[in-house]
Amino acid sequence: MYGNVKRSNEYTRLLLDFIQREYGIEAIGIIPAKRSYYGETWQLDTAYASYFIKLVYSAAHKIIYERSFPVIQHICDCGIDFISRIKKTRGGCLSAQFDGAVLGIFDWIDGETRQDETTKSPEYQMLAKIYNVPTNGLILPSEDFSLESVNIFYGQWKSLPSNSQIREVFKRYGAKIEHCAERLQVFSERCKNDLLPLFITHGDAGANVMIHNGQYRIVDWDNPILAPPERDAWFCQQWDWAMDAFNKALRQEGINYTLRPERLAYCCYDMFFRYLTWHMETYYEIGGNLAEDLPDYFNGWIDDTIKYADNIY
Repeated sequence: MYGNVKRSNEYTRLLLDFIQREYGIEAIGIIPAKRSYYGETWQLDTAYASYFIKLVYSAAHKIIYERSFPVIQHICDCGIDFISRIKKTRGGCLSAQFDGAVLGIFDWIDGETRQDETTKSPEYQMLAKIYNVPTNGLILPSEDFSLESVNIFYGQWKSLPSNSQIREVFKRYGAKIEHCAERLQVFSERCKNDLLPLFITHGDAGANVMIHNGQYRIVDWDNPILAPPERDAWFCQQWDWAMDAFNKALRQEGINYTLRPERLAYCCYDMFFRYLTWHMETYYEIGGNLAEDLPDYFNGWIDDTIKYADNIY
């Protein structure tokens, strides 16, 4: 939604002036990059290099985005070369503030994002390598298998005006919402007393695998947290071949762990509600046609994963 905001020539001029002043980058051109839901993205070209610019305006996601920069820098410092490096400011800062947004500049990575059977093994192999990166005291949230996501969502629902079209959509899908809330509580109780092991996880790696000339990279490390591997694996839990590939990648990296069905189920129901809360947060900030978009979410890709998780006991 943020990526659909139209920008004037004056805005881009001010942005380029800011980047030249704070980063010492003299641009010869800037064009919109593939826009993300929570961020505004640009490709900036100089005479010698290209950069990826991402600005996050959402109040909730600014916090998440800003805390990701030290993690990205740490991963790169530990020798991982398949994520995009941060370009620091003249003063050595990892990010900057522009027009009320958190701004980050990264080395440009050529290629296209793709997610299919051919990309899964490389994705899981890269993730397993990052799981071996020591945390070294990084300040990051940790997975606690709580009910936070569903509690936030119900609070948002309750705060909607009585005549809201969004409220009517939630009522229409009320049985599904209630079912997922009950299932989340079941798996929260089952998982919350055993939190280990914890690794640096991406949270949405599959949709952010970049491929160019046979090389694979993972981009958009906006929301890393310390969590078990299921946080990165649950998207494909209904495919046995994908779970076999994930477990194989863990073993190849010397990680003595096998994906656990109850944790995969928890992550599925938890993310069902987290996506809803993020949609709501964005709607509160910039509006949009959320009532029209929500049915596509409830009936979309996540539905198959929920149906699979419904058979886990």
